Amino acid sequence: METEHIAENIARIRAQMAQAAEAAGRKPEEVLLCAATKMNDAAAVKAAVAAGVDCCGENRVQELTAKLPQGAYTGRPVHFIGHLQTNKVKQVVGKVDLIQSVDRMELLACIDKEARKQGIVQNILLEVNIGAEESKSGFTPAGAMEIAAKMAGFSGCRLLGLMAIPPVSLHPGDNCRYFAEMRKLFVDISMKKYDNVSMECLSMGMSDDYADAISEGSTMIRVGTAIFGPRNYNV
Repeated sequence: METEHIAENIARIRAQMAQAAEAAGRKPEEVLLCAATKMNDAAAVKAAVAAGVDCCGENRVQELTAKLPQGAYTGRPVHFIGHLQTNKVKQVVGKVDLIQSVDRMELLACIDKEARKQGIVQNILLEVNIGAEESKSGFTPAGAMEIAAKMAGFSGCRLLGLMAIPPVSLHPGDNCRYFAEMRKLFVDISMKKYDNVSMECLSMGMSDDYADAISEGSTMIRVGTAIFGPRNYNV
């Protein structure tokens, strides 16, 4: 995709984000736009940064490590938003501002260990399998609450909120109930005031459903296709 189209797409998405926020009685600046940069080269990512996305999200460790030295994300925070294997934690911890996809206790413990080894505190979100889908990883809502209560024991991490990928929706509005459940869980954990927990980010909503996510309280949407165009999985 030509870089000028990336800028046009982001301007259109920003307008739709503002409309959705205002319709929900929220301020547009309450919602951040994360560019999901999977399978897009450094030039495309730089164009998205120049066009004003709030942060970039990488799904794959190999893409993250390839684009970092190219300065693809310069000027914006970079997040890891994909499934993270424990044997690749060393390549991500300390390299990204936020790991959004902490989906199991084993991974949390591994990130915590590596962060303490590096002498840093790694910001994280807990990924919640809100649709209880067998094909997806993530904590149950009860499991996320349980982990949040234990965060004081993970000094190498700081819990900043929750992330979710609801089931694929066939019709507009299908995922509103999942987004509403996530918002409730987010508020419930916030009210507990657990140590080492600062509930700042509720990351939910993608290209097909971000307006619904915003209406239900999302503070960050992760958008790839609507910014960069369809991905070519045949290359």
